[in-house]
Amino acid sequence: MGDIIFHIPLANVFKQNGYEVGWVVSEKGYDVLKNNPCLDTVYLVPAKKWKKRGLNILNFIEYLKILFAIRKEKYDIVLDCQRMFKSLLWTKFSGGKRRLIMEPYKEFSNFGANEIIKNVKMDFNKHFLYYNLEYARYLGLNTDEIKLTLPETSTEVRSYVDELLRDLDKTKPMVIISPATTREMKHWDIGNWQIVVDNLKDNCSLVFTGTEENRELLEEVGADKGLNLCGKTDIESLIEVFKRADLVISPDSGSSHLAWASGKPAVISIFTSTNPKFFGPFGDEKYVAINGGLDCQPCNLTQKCPMSGDKYKQCTRNPSPDKILNIVKKLLKFDTVNS
Repeated sequence: MGDIIFHIPLANVFKQNGYEVGWVVSEKGYDVLKNNPCLDTVYLVPAKKWKKRGLNILNFIEYLKILFAIRKEKYDIVLDCQRMFKSLLWTKFSGGKRRLIMEPYKEFSNFGANEIIKNVKMDFNKHFLYYNLEYARYLGLNTDEIKLTLPETSTEVRSYVDELLRDLDKTKPMVIISPATTREMKHWDIGNWQIVVDNLKDNCSLVFTGTEENRELLEEVGADKGLNLCGKTDIESLIEVFKRADLVISPDSGSSHLAWASGKPAVISIFTSTNPKFFGPFGDEKYVAINGGLDCQPCNLTQKCPMSGDKYKQCTRNPSPDKILNIVKKLLKFDTVNS
């Protein structure tokens, strides 16, 4: 989800310069791009379905149909933004006149391109989306404006969210707790979440979001102390829920990036092993990306901690709940956040 959102400003640059823009995406990012004003066409690659089928002639037939649809448009420029083997195949056979890839790339993905943008180094003190904009700068386009866009939610979805939030106390700030993420080392300590929830439950209208797979996690962090929307939202309705919120608290996750892209709530994004400067929300004082400031951060290892003893997974226990609560107090202009 983050990779999708961090490339939307690039698509907007092309759109603002009069290009017709298409995007090849799998299921997870489709709802973020479908009807997004930065695009003219979205090509859905059913990667989950293909993986489930395994080696199957139907997969190849569906792949060819999507590829022929892309080639029919006769794109002038094709960008391999993923720079991996699976994107190599789309780039190589896209029919694009100029097929660009940027360093650094991996898995021989450069063989899909006919034009390589060299000597581009990632500045890990600047956000990842600035690196992605190098494609536009290389082509002589102005990249001064960072424009994040999401699809407009439908009337039906707005009505659905109205119903979801019907019993919420509107006299208190609406604070969303989205504790889930897909990588083990990006999770913040459950005990820390419990302290934050206990200290906010009386002063805020707490809303908990996550997929059905996150139900146990949400129950552990204290979803019974607020409105539990676990499994009740898809991407479109989640965007609408975020647009109703005053604050979203989340680890480095798709929810954090989506809340930031929605432009409405303040966002506190809690980082453990990954880099808050490279992946965190930015652009306004209401966006906070924070980690524990440990010597080992960021290691960028998202599945397993190499440390031992007291230092094992210490990043997942930091920052302390008090630091997060103090940020909440500042953002919501509370005199206190204690129950």
